[in-house]
Amino acid sequence: MNWTEITIETTGYGIDLLCAFLTDLGFKGFSIHDPDDFDELMAGKAGHWDYLEEGLEAELTAGAPSVTVYVPENAQGAEQLSAVKNLIAQIKKRGDAAEFGSLALTGKGIREEDWANNWKQYFRPLPTGNRLWITPTWIDEPVPEGRTALRIDPGSSFGTGQHDTTKLCLGMLEDCVTPGCRVLDIGCGSGILSIGAVLLGASEANAVDIEQNAAESAAENAAGNGIPSACYHTFCGNILEDSALAEMLGSDYDVVCANIVADILIAMRELFCRYMKNGASLLLSGIIDERLDDVLKAMQETGLKTEMIAQSGGWAAVRMTK
Repeated sequence: MNWTEITIETTGYGIDLLCAFLTDLGFKGFSIHDPDDFDELMAGKAGHWDYLEEGLEAELTAGAPSVTVYVPENAQGAEQLSAVKNLIAQIKKRGDAAEFGSLALTGKGIREEDWANNWKQYFRPLPTGNRLWITPTWIDEPVPEGRTALRIDPGSSFGTGQHDTTKLCLGMLEDCVTPGCRVLDIGCGSGILSIGAVLLGASEANAVDIEQNAAESAAENAAGNGIPSACYHTFCGNILEDSALAEMLGSDYDVVCANIVADILIAMRELFCRYMKNGASLLLSGIIDERLDDVLKAMQETGLKTEMIAQSGGWAAVRMTK
């Protein structure tokens, strides 16, 4: 398998936090470059050295601090890169964003601007659950009998249906979406979950994302699936910080879904309860296995009950009820 090296430029302050955020996205290892390491080396904090190879100082002290991860050159890697881009966008909206430096992202061996088209070769139609058939908009192939096509062009947004987190959540949607129900998709990305819910029978879906391009992508994908604009609404903003937006989304939803990361899911636990009607289903995904207990505990503290847990490829999804 081929791999792409993804490097994020940051600061000494940002290295540890960035690594923690990337861990929540499922990355297990990092390559860290920090020029300050050389000063610690010379001060004897990282061992004592009698000889340093010529050129080592220049190598260790060149450039800004950075964190490097590796993603496979396949559909899963495309999803991971999209998730990294969304993470960087969220960090840039933090109050301490300046402390993280430029957060410039570069890929070795492939230009970032080419990735949006190059990764498409790995996105193929696939069945999800018992009823949906996820297919990219640029592929025109027959849909298997008994399945409904969900046509997606994610652009730079997360959500092709290839990633375990999305597949787990879509599978759960089949069990809890009923004809005429209302659905809220938080952190919608391409809109794949809320669009899937409408195709499964929901009468209305609202989708919200912190990124404008994601909200626009979701609206375009909904229209491409023949969903009337009166049934599908998109919003852009951070509902944890924008109380007006949080209020605008309303309440009394039958299904609320959020495929994000553990820490954000935990921070949103009270909002989930506000949006759900009694008896409603909450679908949470984007949870690495190591954080599952943290998420369950936080949700249960609000009175939510665990109905189902599904796991695949190191990721977990949870269905809860109010």
